[in-house]
Amino acid sequence: MIGPSGVGIRSDPPAGPSPSEPSERAEWSGFRPPAVTPDPNEWAAGGTYTLLIELPTATTIGVGALGEHRFRAGWYAYTGSALGSGGFARVDRHRELAAGERTTRHWHIDYVLGRPDATLRDVVTSAGADVECAVAASLPAGPVDGFGASDCGCRAHLARFAGRDAALSAVRRAHDEAGG
Repeated sequence: MIGPSGVGIRSDPPAGPSPSEPSERAEWSGFRPPAVTPDPNEWAAGGTYTLLIELPTATTIGVGALGEHRFRAGWYAYTGSALGSGGFARVDRHRELAAGERTTRHWHIDYVLGRPDATLRDVVTSAGADVECAVAASLPAGPVDGFGASDCGCRAHLARFAGRDAALSAVRRAHDEAGG
């Protein structure tokens, strides 16, 4: 389900109103059976997405050709696009990798999601919108230059935040401002 701004959100259960109560944005239970499901047509159409990942402790991660990098504890926002024929199925693939259901790493973010201490907590989507670079540019600089940006001129598509609220707020705002 998409909120009035066109931004959809999948997340762990939010504090406050139950999932059956109306809210400004679509929020539903993380990667268990959702209380409110996304519109299947919008999910199939794809668009731009941002994954919010919690990394509770600092760690060094080998990120494919980018080499080893130190990641501080905190929340990471990775922005990508899913504009092909599978739509947001790419997000489901990321979730499966984070859950240990897949092991093959294709993208830089897979090296983070494949860590047992990294947890995929939220996904913000802009259905039908190709705003990946605009969203990434609106977020703070990330810890690894070139991360997720092999096919564009952006510095990186990964940002770091100290906490969930700051990350989710900034990501929502970036999607809204990018026209997603």
